Formats: sequence, C-alpha cells, structure tokens
Amino acid sequence: MSRKEQETRAGTETMKAEAKIQNNEEEAEELKAKDQRLASVFGVADLKNGAIGLYNVGQSCCLNSLLQVFFMNIHFTGILRRITVPPCAMQKKRNVPYQMLLLLEKMQCGKQKAVSPIDLACCLSEYRVKLFVQHDAAQLFLNLWNLVKKQMKKPELVEELSNLYTICVQEHLACQKCSLETKRNSNMLTLPVPVLDTNSRALRTLEKCLQYFFHPEELTDHNMCFCEQCGRKTPFLQSMKLVHLPQTLTIHLKRFCFEESAYIHKLSHYLPFPQDLDFNAVLTENQCQADDSEKAAWQYELFAVIAHSGSTSCGHYCAYIRSLTECKWYCFNDSEVCQVSWDDVKCTYGHSNLHWGETAYLLIYMKKHPQ
Repeated sequence: MSRKEQETRAGTETMKAEAKIQNNEEEAEELKAKDQRLASVFGVADLKNGAIGLYNVGQSCCLNSLLQVFFMNIHFTGILRRITVPPCAMQKKRNVPYQMLLLLEKMQCGKQKAVSPIDLACCLSEYRVKLFVQHDAAQLFLNLWNLVKKQMKKPELVEELSNLYTICVQEHLACQKCSLETKRNSNMLTLPVPVLDTNSRALRTLEKCLQYFFHPEELTDHNMCFCEQCGRKTPFLQSMKLVHLPQTLTIHLKRFCFEESAYIHKLSHYLPFPQDLDFNAVLTENQCQADDSEKAAWQYELFAVIAHSGSTSCGHYCAYIRSLTECKWYCFNDSEVCQVSWDDVKCTYGHSNLHWGETAYLLIYMKKHPQ
C-alpha cells in the first residue's frame, strides 16, 4: 500500500471515529434530555421510566399511596439513597429502608407501567403491618416513618429525616386559681386538626381547622387537673403554641370520629384547602412561639393529598401528587397513574351528601422558601 493510500485510509478512519464520538455525544444528550423530562414527571432526579404505579397486593392501597408520596419527595429519596446497606441477606429482608430503596430502584429500572411492592409488604408484616387489613393512612404513616427512622444506622441521616418531617409545639397549662403555669416542648409528625368544633359544628376551611387546633381550651369539671401549688384539682387553661415547622408538613384531617356507640363515623362534609398556605396569616401572635427568621419560612405549597373513598370498614385510598419540578398534578391509584387537573384535586374537598365519596384525609405541604 502506497503512502498516499495509507494517509487516505487513516483520514477515513479518523472521520469515522469522530462521527462515532459525535453520535455517542448526541445520544447521551438525548438520553439526558429524556431523563430530565421523566424526572419532572416523577420528581426523582435519576428516574428512568417516569411515573410508575404499584400493584395492589392485598388491600395495600393505603401503603401504595403513602409510598408514592415518599418517593415523589426528592428530599426523602435523597436521604434514602445514602442508607447503610445491611451486611447479610436476612437483615436485608427485614430492613424497611433497604426494602424501600430496592422498590424505588425497581420502579426506576423496570419497563412495566407498575411494579409489585410485595417484598416491602412482607418486610413490614414482620413489624405487625399486615396485608389484607384496612389501614388508617395517618397511623400507617406514623408506623412507616418510625420504622424507617429506627432502622437507619447513620446518625446524620436520622437527623435529616427528623428535620424534614418533625413539627415542634409548646404546650401550656395554666391554673385558673393561682396562675401557676407549666410549659413543655413536644414533637409531632402530623398536625391532627379537628374538622368539628366542641359543639359538633363543621369547621368550614382548613384555616379554620388550624385556628381551632391552636385555640386555648378550658379544662373544667371532670377534666380538671391537679395543681401542686393549690394542692387540689382546679380548672386549667390548656393551649398550644407553634415553635417550628418542617420542610415537609403533614396535616391530618380528623374525618373519622367515634360516636357514643363506639361506632366509627366518617365526616364527609365540604372542607376546602388552599394550594398556598401562609401560617403567619392563619395564626395569631399568641399562637406562635417562634422568632422572625423561623416564621419567615412558614409559607407552603400543597404537594400531595391522600384521599379516602368509601366507608370506615370498606374503603380505598389514592394519592394526588404535584411534581416538584414540572408543577403538574398526577393521580396515583395503585397500578394506574394519570395526569389530573387542580379541579380534579378539589373534588376531594368532600360533600355532606356523598358519604362514600372521595375526601382528603392527609394533606402534605412543602415549604416555598426553606431555610
């Protein structure tokens, strides 16, 4: 082969290599753009397949709804991805955070429209979270969150998880005879707000429910407390002040109530909730125990709604979740996922004449401007 032919051949191979590199770069850019589009749907930065449903594996609609809310929260998944992997197979099988991470990976890597959460469900059954049981979403949220926290080995992750969800309030008890007052701070994972007042009248908005929750209550008659200073039971004034609100705020609408016959009754009356919630506009100065920098961050946007339909003994849960990046709403109903409008979400406000209708039960808000 002549020198000229060698140079021509080398030039051709160089052009082919450059073209191959360019094609690879274009494919990488295309995949990156696709991942960004899909991530905006699901809310998880490294998701590969968009919004994925979860199959119902034995009345697991409540668990499925909660898991979707956890997985759509990029702050939570950022913590979950940094857990310590258990060393042996048996520990992996019984570790709730690890099984949640495996399920998240399965949702990201699979090509189906939905995946089965059976491994996580079996893991939870080891801790008395059973299948084929009608769960209460508020109680299951507390159980699931506490299991995740307890089984995380890294102290810094436990602290991050607590900071992400924990509400701090200050409880006040004041004797009405001698003015002796006691105070103590306590932490909560949800704000369990009533939807009825003490006279069983319906509270008409979420803001009214929050105001009523923080309203002082007189403890009289059989509710009187023992006063150490007076040496006897006296009337007390009980109140609660808000100290700190987390990045992810969970509000529990107490729509299930006990009647005198011990029958659990569902309250389905109309109760609207806003997309934007400013606690500074809802609560008075006397209902807060926080400095200005803390209160400056008390502005929230609605992130998710866990809704219940049916009766207390035969019901169904689904989750409405807003993509944190795309700002569009999606309905996660077990294996079915679809985009919805804000008007669809508002259908969970409730209706007095539709006792079996869909009503919001848990409201999850996200801080607009985290500290």
